[in-house]
Amino acid sequence: MSIGVTLAAARNAAGMTVAQLAGRTRIRETVIYAIERDDFSMCGGDFYSRGHVRNIARTLGLDPDAIVHQFDEEHGGAPRPVRAAAVFQAETRIKLRERRSPNWSTAMAIALAIVAVFGVTRVMSGSGTPVATVDGVKPAATPKATASARPPAASKAAAKPVSDMVTLQVKATKPSWLEISDSKGKQMFRGTLPAGVTSTWKTRKRMQITIGNAGGVDLKVNGKRLGVPGKSGELVTRSFGPEPPRSR
Repeated sequence: MSIGVTLAAARNAAGMTVAQLAGRTRIRETVIYAIERDDFSMCGGDFYSRGHVRNIARTLGLDPDAIVHQFDEEHGGAPRPVRAAAVFQAETRIKLRERRSPNWSTAMAIALAIVAVFGVTRVMSGSGTPVATVDGVKPAATPKATASARPPAASKAAAKPVSDMVTLQVKATKPSWLEISDSKGKQMFRGTLPAGVTSTWKTRKRMQITIGNAGGVDLKVNGKRLGVPGKSGELVTRSFGPEPPRSR
């Protein structure tokens, strides 16, 4: 009776299914089905086939040595002993990267180069050629040349008025006829200013006033008092801008 038939009969006698046998032996069900048909091609070689046969026989209560001996008789005899070194020797040698010690020569060369560059930078940024010492005594440092004095700034242009507003204040000491217009000729006032009345007008850029009785009014422009612009009964025209008015 072949090994496969023997193992299948023992499994059936034990009342065990292939799935249960696979669970106990940790062998796949498809491999067990193949072994019971005397097909050991799925085992992966004679070495693993002997292991599976021994495991199944022991689980089913058979003599594992007898079953393995029968397997050897049917498959060319027992295998030759193999040295452990041959079994565990790696087929491909692993080349370990050799750790090299730090290249101190290169490191020192880099450090010296950095020091040299730093020294040259200090000399170039200094006052020029280093001063030699005599008997260990260093002469007093030569004072650095002071920066040339900047030329005086050009005189600023005449200050412009803070505002372009023109303010005119007229105080009538006698009844006086007035006509006031802005820089565009737009009329701001036309009429008679009664005696004792003071009026103020404001506009931008320029203001023109015509007075029918120049001796009967007192003028103040941009905060500066100009006084009486003319004689009694005299017709006078004046124009004022933001700049301080000139006395006439």
